Formats: sequence, structure tokens, C-alpha cells
Amino acid sequence: MFLPTAVLDVELSQPPQALTGLGTAARACCLVRLHGVPLGYVEVPLSNGSCPAATVRAAVVDRLAWPLLRQHLLNLLSGANPQTEWSMQAALTARPVAPAVTLPSITVAVCTRDRPEDLRRCLEALMRLEYPALDLLVVDNASRTDATERAVRDYAPAVRYVREDRPGLNWARNRAILEARGEVVAFADDDVIVDPGWARALGEVFAEHPSVMAVTGLVMPFEIETEAQQLFERYGGFGRGFDRRWYALDVRRGQRAGLTFGGAGQFGTGANMAYRRSVFDRIGYFDPALDVGTVTNGGGDLEMFFRVLKEGHPLVYEPRAIVRHRHRRDYASLRTQITNNGVGFYSYLVRSSLAYPEERLELARLGGWWFWYWSVRRLLGSFVRPPATSRDLILTELVGSVQGLFRYPHARRHAAALAQPSDPPSRPTRPSFGPASTGHGTVRHVHLEQLPQALDDVTEYPEVQVTVWRGGVPLGRVEIPNRYQPVSGTRLREAIVNGLRIQLFQAEGQADAETLWTRWQSALNAWYVPPAPAAPQPRLAERVPVSVVLATFDRPDDLRQALSGLMAQKTARPLEVIVVDNHPASGQTPPVVADFPGVRLVEEPRQGAAYARNAGLLASRGEIVAITDDDVIVPPDWIERLVAPFAQADVMAVTGNVLPLELETPSQRLFEQYGGLGRGFTRREVNGTWFHAFRRRAVPTWELGATANSAFRASIFREPEIGLMDEALGAGMPSGVGEDTYLYYKILKAGGTIVYEPAAYLWHKHRRDLRALRRQLYAYSTGHVAYHLVTWLRDGDGRGLLQVLVHMPRWRLRQVAGNLLRAARRQPHYPLALLALETKGNLAGPWALWRSYARVRREGRSAPVMPAPAPEWPEPLPAYALPESHT
Repeated sequence: MFLPTAVLDVELSQPPQALTGLGTAARACCLVRLHGVPLGYVEVPLSNGSCPAATVRAAVVDRLAWPLLRQHLLNLLSGANPQTEWSMQAALTARPVAPAVTLPSITVAVCTRDRPEDLRRCLEALMRLEYPALDLLVVDNASRTDATERAVRDYAPAVRYVREDRPGLNWARNRAILEARGEVVAFADDDVIVDPGWARALGEVFAEHPSVMAVTGLVMPFEIETEAQQLFERYGGFGRGFDRRWYALDVRRGQRAGLTFGGAGQFGTGANMAYRRSVFDRIGYFDPALDVGTVTNGGGDLEMFFRVLKEGHPLVYEPRAIVRHRHRRDYASLRTQITNNGVGFYSYLVRSSLAYPEERLELARLGGWWFWYWSVRRLLGSFVRPPATSRDLILTELVGSVQGLFRYPHARRHAAALAQPSDPPSRPTRPSFGPASTGHGTVRHVHLEQLPQALDDVTEYPEVQVTVWRGGVPLGRVEIPNRYQPVSGTRLREAIVNGLRIQLFQAEGQADAETLWTRWQSALNAWYVPPAPAAPQPRLAERVPVSVVLATFDRPDDLRQALSGLMAQKTARPLEVIVVDNHPASGQTPPVVADFPGVRLVEEPRQGAAYARNAGLLASRGEIVAITDDDVIVPPDWIERLVAPFAQADVMAVTGNVLPLELETPSQRLFEQYGGLGRGFTRREVNGTWFHAFRRRAVPTWELGATANSAFRASIFREPEIGLMDEALGAGMPSGVGEDTYLYYKILKAGGTIVYEPAAYLWHKHRRDLRALRRQLYAYSTGHVAYHLVTWLRDGDGRGLLQVLVHMPRWRLRQVAGNLLRAARRQPHYPLALLALETKGNLAGPWALWRSYARVRREGRSAPVMPAPAPEWPEPLPAYALPESHT
């Protein structure tokens, strides 16, 4: 089940604004920035395509409190002087100070082949770059038509065009380096849209850090409009976080690069990377035997990242350098991409092992560990619990990894056949790193009142320990692994903030860190979250029709009372009530339904709550389908309260509170002591994240409410991965119950959201005699085990089997021991006879499930999914007064 997500920006330095006009998107994924600096993602639900400004800002403060603290402190430190006020208010009002540097000239190279429409979108964004010295270059890599050249011609002379006839992305990259006029060569793929500040963010890093030879940046999704795009993000995407990171190898002390830096995907991706042009004369150009256009299908960017570090040059990941990538829109293309990820990664490992024999052992260990941890372990884990992504994608990358071990030699021979004498080398001329060092670092002292712009005198040391002072008082110490490079002012400030965090406010009454953090969160709420009057709860549009399905089995008096409440609903929306007679042979139900004009009667002779409810679902025509029982009484506003959360587009199911109508008999009071049907008075909202959060324990869907008070978006029953209720589960079958919890399970597994809304309450008539209660509890116990076994057998979820074999027996033993102890102390306790009955039901669960499946095989299943609803609706239903005793 896929729900589109709107991808957009939220700039905190601007006045708060509501998110509006987002159509059918279920959620908004917001890239949160402060003065243009990205802090992180925040997802907020959308109701009718919108979200209030206060909700967005509250989510930002709740989820990004630390990134906000870090950025505000960096802003404060960038302009610090002896008069600086070291307070939270001063940090909140501080603005960043741009570094006073001379920006290098940049050539932006776009390597493309036969994708003119993507290229036009890319070039439109490049034309909006804010940079003083820019050279735009398109390298046409053996396109089969002249469409690429014609597309570039529309942007001439601002964009230059060159053609490289040898197919292969690294041939094109090397041609771009040779054609470049800038001091820096920045590469952007043709399927990205660069941020207006992208080039400046790259240029500032190169300008402020002369030793840095490579910079990568943040790659975020341009859109999440298809299921394949959502799957790619769940699989890992291209994003590498929002912290600036500095990478360098300690070559003077002989540090190996294989295990530490061999996983070069941690540094970024070729869709967003830049190099100082001079570095290629030192370490060689891209290897044309790697990446797209060859049998290796990737790895060229990873190999260059590794080579830069291996040859002793620093690399920086700069999240301010943002591009938006248009992910593959269909599953077949995504599958090919994931396969190529495996092929390319292991081809790169083979190439690096050949180029650097001293790294072979570490690279082999890395390859083995990665194969086990990333591929095999995840694949095996998918049989224990459903993966957040597709098992097929895990398997296809594993297969690609094996193929990648054998692809590079063939690609290398092919590249050699295409090579020309004038081609630049792709092998490094080993530089001299200076004398070997055994030093372990040095110590420096900095005062926040006079924070230095850089530490230039530390180039003889691999690490620097910096003691931070303010007002003559030491605040703490931070360590910077500078690897014989000067430490810029930017890096020094980042190290201080990352190391000391909230301690930088320590002078405020000498409060402890926990108290300071609480103050900071309060200050953030006061600063960012706009005061707003209590907004009314979002309401589902009145034009949305609702069907109510009520299944009954020979309880005419209860049915009459339930229908009276349903007919008295205060709603202006189209509403139909469907009664499903689950025992038509008795003839008890039709006379009751005949007294309520407009109520539809459906017959389902196959006994079982799931059979009956499925019959009602198949007959329903509403966009929302509410399900209830014949032994409940509903208040007049029940429907509107129950369906209100569906204004949020990702909500697929809503459950409500079930209150006891009376507690007059011992059995009714015992049922409440057992747990009843209510789930408390606190609203809950759970989704796929909650579903996957349980690693070795079954997902507790039974905590989400009962089908006696529930509603569902009808479209879920048309989804093959969800479908109708499992007719082997539920009341009336040997298995007892479980059709509702399994339906919740399938919804969450498919990525839907379920809301428990206690305001949508109704009253339930509990069993009045002990014999009926014992039958009910026995059915609950068999059904609970049956439900877990179904999740294992049908969904491959090993957590269900663990629950039955390990967690449930352990819980029963604790339950029995606790009640025995309370009985021995003559304290109130749950009857041991009922505990024994429940245990007996648990043990009978597997047999009960087998009998249920056998019965379903005999009697047949209903249709697997619901048909589309009919557009016609009856006239408004007549209103019936609710009995006075229950209003």
C-alpha cells in the first residue's frame, strides 16, 4: 500500500507558515533549515492536504532540539567577541557570519546520455546557482540521437557542450576534467536538481581548507510520488545525514584504509561530488573500467573517494551542498539499480585490491563483513520479521554482489581496448607524505572571548586536544583528529559545539546539564512555536460516504437497540447501515430490520464473524466502512467522532473506546478485570515504524482496540497485501478470535496508520453469566495463539512463533506466580481457575487453527478483495430517537 509524500522545505528564519494545497499527499517530509543550513527531516501528517504552522513548528522543536542547539551555538560562536552574551536568548538571536574567503572558480560538469528531459530540468536549476565564478559544462556520453545536443543548445552560451563517444560514465567524467576551466570540478548527475546555494557551499569548503581535495554533499529525494521511490528511501536512499564530517587517513603512521574507509558509500555519492582539479594530476583520473556504461555498472565514485583518502588527502561531507535526486519511478528500474549497487561495490573492492596490494586483507575482510551484515543477515532476518523494505531487493543486491566479484577484469580489458595514448592515467603517482611520525598529538587552549580563526601551528601532529575556556574558567576539552592539517575556524567551532554541547551555557546559575537542556527545550518552544488558539479537530469532509456493517446471530432484542442508536446518528454525510444475518435459517433477524426503513439486510449462512463482516464489506458502498456488533449501544455523535481521523490521508483504520454498559454481575466485573474491550482514554497513533520497532516480540496489535468499535478506509480491502478479513479467524470459528488483530497487522505491515480515538466511545453489554464468560475467554485464548501462528505461516513473521513458544509461556508463568502469591497473602487476585482455562485455550490454539482452516476449505472463501463501490446512494435515512435510558 503506497501513500504519496510531499517533499518540501521549511525555513525557520522565516515566519511560520501552514502547509497547504498538498493534494492527496498523506504526509509531508520537510527539510528543515535555519538560515539555509539543513538541520534534518521532519515528517508531519496531512489532513485534507494541509498541516497547521504550529503543528509543523512543534514537530521541529520536538525532533530537532539538538540540531537546533548545535546550529544556534555555531551562529553565536561565529561572531563571538569579548562583549558576547553567553545566554540561550543570545544564541537564538545570533545570525551566522560568512567566512571571509576568496571563492575558487568552479566547473559544474553534467555527464549525460539520452535523457534530454532530465537534463533540461537539471540545467534549469544550474542556471539559478548563486556563485560568482561558474563554468557550466555538459558531457554527452555517446548519446544515440542529437536530442542532448539540441537541449544544451537552448542554454548556450552559458552552458558548454562536448561529446565523449566512448560509452562509460568514467570516460565522460575524465573528459569533463580535461575540459574544465575551474579550479574545482563539481559533478552533478542529469537526474538531480541542485539547490541555489549548492555551488557556494562547495566553494566555501575548498576556500577555507586548502588541503581538502574532495567534497560531497547531501542528496535528498526530489519527490516521493511512487511506491518505487518510497522503497528506495526505505532501503537507504542517498542521504548521509546533516552533520559536516571530516575524513583523513593518518598516512604518516601507516594507517590502513581498508576497514575504516573501504565502505566508501559513507562519504556520499557521485550524484553530488566535487574535487580540486589539481588532485587528479597527483592521484590519477577516474578508472574507465568502473561505473555505468560498463559491466561493473557502478563503483566509480566510491573508488575515487577511497583513492583520495588512501593517497593522503582530506575529504569533507558538507550537508549544506544540497541536490535533489529524482529516484527511479518504477519497480523494475529500482530493482536494476539495487542489483547494480551490489555489482558496483564489489567491483570497486576488486579494483582497489589490485591497485593497493597492502590493503587486500582489510578490503577482503570488509567485503566479507558487508556481504554478511548487509545482505545475508538482512535476508535471514526477513524470515524472522517482515523487512521494512522488499525482500526481493535484498536478494537482488546479494546476487549483484556475487557478480561484482568477477566483473572488473572483463571491464578492465574492454577499457584498455578503448584507451588512447593521450588518455590521462587512472593510477596515482605516489606522493611523498613527509617523514614518518610517532607523535600522539598536542594541546592548545582557546578562549571563547577571543576564539581564533584557525589553529595553523598544528601541522606536525595527528590530533589536537583543545581546552575551552570562558571568563577564566575551563568548560571542557575536545579532541580534533586533524591528521597533520591546520584546523580552520569552522572546524574548531564545530568541534567545540559537538564536544561541549549544552555545557557552553554552564555559567547560567551553574545548573546541571539536565536542567539546562530542559531550559533549552522551553526556550525553543517559546521562540519557534507560534501561539495559536486551540484549533478544532480536523473533520472528514461531509461529502465522504460511510457504511456501517453490523453482523448479528439471533439476538433480535440487542439488534433492535443497536439499530436505534445507529439511526439516531447526527450526521449530514451519506450513510448506509448494513445488517448481516449470520443465521438466516432462524428467521429472527429480518423482522427487526424491517422496522428500520433504509437499513439493508445481507444474508451470510456460513457461520463466523469474519464471514459475516466480509459479506457486509462486499455489499458496502462507502469510502469509509465502520464495523460494530449487535451487543453495543452507540451515542448520537459516534460516527462523526469515529471517522474524523480519516481527514488525515495516511490513516487507514480507527478504533474507539468500548465502555461497559453495566457491571451488575460477577462475570461482567471479571471480564473488566481480565482487561475488557476498552483501551484507555489516551489517543494513540501507530504506523509502519511502530510495526518494525519490535525486533523479537510480536507486534501487540491487540492493544489497538476491538472491531466492535472500528472503522476502515474501504480502499484497503482492495489492496492485495491486505484484502478482506481472514475467515479462518474470529468468533464462530474454532479459532475463536483474531480476525481484527490480524487485519490491524496487515494494515501496519503495508505502511498504513491506525488511530485509537477514545472520544469515539460506545457501550458494550458484557456477558452476564459465568458460563458465557468462560466460553468467551477460552475463545480469546485460542484465537490469540491462532493469530500469531497466522502471522508466521502466512507472512513469514518469526516473531509470531517466538511469541507462542517463548514469550507467551513466560508471561503465563509470571501471571500464575503473581496470582498465587496474592492468593497466599489473601489479597484480591484474578481467579486461578480462569487462568487455567486461558492456558488450556492457548495450548489448544494450533489445533483450533487447523480445524478453522479445514472448515474454510470445506465452505469456501469469500472474494479476496472488495470491488469498487457503486456511485449511487439512497435518500437520507430516517432518524430514530435513541432510547431515553441511554442518551
